[in-house]
Amino acid sequence: MQIYWSSRHAAHGVAGQSCMEKMGPNDRLKRLRYRASHRGTREADILIGAFVDAHSAGWDDAALAWAEAMLEEQDVDIIAWAIGTAEPPERFQGPMLEALRKLDYVPVTR
Repeated sequence: MQIYWSSRHAAHGVAGQSCMEKMGPNDRLKRLRYRASHRGTREADILIGAFVDAHSAGWDDAALAWAEAMLEEQDVDIIAWAIGTAEPPERFQGPMLEALRKLDYVPVTR
């Protein structure tokens, strides 16, 4: 078994579980919230972080896995999917993406 570390791949242990699968739901959610709001640009932090903050409270394992996979994508791609200037891959289509596209969770200051 080859073990490797990168932002796109998890190391697999003896049981074949990724380190994400070994985390409890609360730990996964904490990690997800941090990663969503610390993307590298203010725009991505606000858009992606606000989405996770607004919607993640009731997420099950499938929704958490969807969001974790999305965070592996480039910020410019996620933002383009959210504002509708690019079509996301099939694996991201569905109700979660529709919630992302509503943009009703982004704080607006005047």
